[in-house]
Amino acid sequence: MTTTAATSSDGVVVVGAGLAGANVVEELRTRGYAGPVTLIGDEPDLPYERPPLSKGYLQGGAEIDEAYVHPASWYAEHDVTTRLGQSVVAIDRDAREVEISGGERLRYDTLVLATGAAPRRLSLPGAELEGVLTLRRIADSDALREAIGRHARVVIVGGGWIGLEVAAAARIGGSAVTVLESAAQPLLNVLGPEIAQHFAQLHRDHGVDLRTGVSVSGLVGEHGHVTGVTVDGETLPADLVLMGVGAAANTDLARAAGLSVNSGVLVDEHLRSVDDPDVLAVGDAAEARHTASGRALRVEHWDNAIRQGKLAAATITGSSETYDWAPYFYTDQYDLGMEYVGHGSAEDETVIRGEMGSGEFLAFWLHDGTVTAAMNVNIWDVNDDLRALIGREVAPERLADDSVALTDL
Repeated sequence: MTTTAATSSDGVVVVGAGLAGANVVEELRTRGYAGPVTLIGDEPDLPYERPPLSKGYLQGGAEIDEAYVHPASWYAEHDVTTRLGQSVVAIDRDAREVEISGGERLRYDTLVLATGAAPRRLSLPGAELEGVLTLRRIADSDALREAIGRHARVVIVGGGWIGLEVAAAARIGGSAVTVLESAAQPLLNVLGPEIAQHFAQLHRDHGVDLRTGVSVSGLVGEHGHVTGVTVDGETLPADLVLMGVGAAANTDLARAAGLSVNSGVLVDEHLRSVDDPDVLAVGDAAEARHTASGRALRVEHWDNAIRQGKLAAATITGSSETYDWAPYFYTDQYDLGMEYVGHGSAEDETVIRGEMGSGEFLAFWLHDGTVTAAMNVNIWDVNDDLRALIGREVAPERLADDSVALTDL
């Protein structure tokens, strides 16, 4: 590859123009950072939030313009150079340079990796057929919207958050929907059997053909387009197939630069790489030391992208702030709205406050008597109270007793 000489654009270079990257550059300017800031992203679009792609935008209730973090004018007004539709192909940590596809090299004082994650695709016969999608980018959501609009038969492989949100959007739009989940319940590893069963029943009540404990062996098609999914010897008809089987952090660039990588780029509680203090990682791409739990966490949620973007800017501008907040996410499915805070597991004890059948309840997860996570379902303005309980020892019977105010626990 032919390369050109490095330019003199020292300062902060952010690789990845998603929600995390946008929050890095915004917070840098908010905190008074006056040096050059360059934001590089391989998508042609301005930075945008991804939750609408499986929620409001997919359902047709929101316009894509509402998902953009800032209008184009904001970047110009705040002297942020955007390099959209361009990829960084290499990092030279000794020279403190990044190489962009085409050979141009940019210098940096500090490099922030906000490279996000990529959807996993199962290696199955027929997986390359047209009409087999993942959901990560605007074009993916557009293709799903078009299929739902013509009432296509949608088969979703994977019963995680993305799969279930798309299932809800497709049913609301009038499509026939089948969800295929290999575990005994959707979301089982996240929520445990009791809450997972509640979500399973929610979808079945709305007409989803939810099949659990199944194994997908391949996809079939005609004239290059998918027409069916083979599961446990039966071929189910499909006009569109969504693979919703999780995502993996985009770490190839970091790994090639000699940075330590596990599930994401390994960084400390300030989001600095454990190998190079001039390189930070944020959002989906980062596996960061979480001071409150003492563990290294990689979190793929919207809230974390915002908070870690701001923390990276704080670190760059000299703050001693650390990654100490409880992870948070939310979902909207049919008439169910939910917020979850913390980091529980399916093995934790589950405590319910309220009647699940009413559609309004709270759930708590405990490990050795300590609250690890909490969730509010169709009960609003309590998430801050739930967040305050994370890491505290609370008797299960008090958590379940709705006569005890959350602030008194």
